Amino acid sequence: MARISRRTLARAALSALALPAPVPGAPGGTGPVPAAPGAAAGTGLAARSASGPPGPYRPPRATAEMRGVWIASVANRDWPSRPGLPPDRQRDELLAHLDRAVRHRLNTVILQVRPAADALWPSPYEPWSEWLTGTQGRHPGWDPLGTAVREAHARGLELHAWFNPYRVANHADPTRLAASHPARRHPGWVVPYGGRLYYDPGQPEVRAFVLRAMLDAVARYPVDAVHFDDYFYPYPVAGQTFDDDASYDRHGGAFPSRAAWRRHNIDTLVRETAAGIRRVRPGTQFGISPFGVWRNAATDPRGSETRAGVQTYDDLYADTRTWVRENWIDYVVPQLYWHIGHADADYAALAAWWAGTAGGTATRLYLGEALYKAGDAAQPSAWQDPVELSRHLTLAARYPQVRGHVFFAARDLAADPAGAMARVVADHYRGPARPPR
Repeated sequence: MARISRRTLARAALSALALPAPVPGAPGGTGPVPAAPGAAAGTGLAARSASGPPGPYRPPRATAEMRGVWIASVANRDWPSRPGLPPDRQRDELLAHLDRAVRHRLNTVILQVRPAADALWPSPYEPWSEWLTGTQGRHPGWDPLGTAVREAHARGLELHAWFNPYRVANHADPTRLAASHPARRHPGWVVPYGGRLYYDPGQPEVRAFVLRAMLDAVARYPVDAVHFDDYFYPYPVAGQTFDDDASYDRHGGAFPSRAAWRRHNIDTLVRETAAGIRRVRPGTQFGISPFGVWRNAATDPRGSETRAGVQTYDDLYADTRTWVRENWIDYVVPQLYWHIGHADADYAALAAWWAGTAGGTATRLYLGEALYKAGDAAQPSAWQDPVELSRHLTLAARYPQVRGHVFFAARDLAADPAGAMARVVADHYRGPARPPR
């Protein structure tokens, strides 16, 4: 097959994106973008706020903003729909997610390729993921990551490879891991906590191994970015202690506290990952999507006006503010999974705090959006309003530091029960955009 430049493919895809976008009304179904309840078809927030009838939409010249969606593979959250599907069915489901992203005028997919110390590519270091075949270590009969990169680029989409560095298993039984699993060959690397298994971030050999395993994918495939989510040290579990006494005794003596040592461990992972990416595939981005609260202002005057029960600096030992301020990463996507006006973590307050934090740095700021909450009857009443998510984008537009949004997650993009994503497209994504660089 003759090779076509990615620039040519991207232009063709962007040209196609300028057509009216069908939006799924249910999983697997498509249809026209619906008008928001109570609004005339084709009108959006910008049109309603302007005086006089709206004119034809003209996107700004060279519009660049992140319009992304996460595709989670852990526990078959988004894809594949269940383990053990035939390769052709797995591939078709993946391509459907990519096509749906294009129809919604998105430009980036963030695919989880190392959900739990495993792999969605033929890794020489870790076993094939159980979420593909139902059996960890069993070859799925195709190369999911290689296919995803190729097919995303053919559609003009960026493909960001999403890795979880330290999660080993969502259970606490090492014997359930594949016999060849590194965690079984090196049991001293593993800490059971909260009914799950984790690699110990305090061991330099663990950090070296997980970095080598992740960079293997970067060396093999032209991914556009390496992406971490919010899991570093695990979220606190009441009444339990993460037992890293041995590694702290061995490596933590130079630090004023265990907390400072743990933050150093995560900082080192971030810096070494950035350096490794530059070495293996220069030009590939490095982004992280942390929990949305660094610290509450009551804890630290530099923190946000929030009262969150979890603070990444103190509980996950992830100093996300420093990563942004010191330009250790190319982009940050704080997970602002609360509604506007939330009593303890107001989306508006957090958007302002992150804009101020990213201001004056080279770190691009995108905001993580809780699409999964829209229309969920178990969520607060604000999420029953299909306009809530669109309001987030309108509010964020006040801050030039906010360069776009990423939506969690692909399954909810397909279902869109409240029409919240359809409203976002109608109000904000009326033309194409390229990802920022």
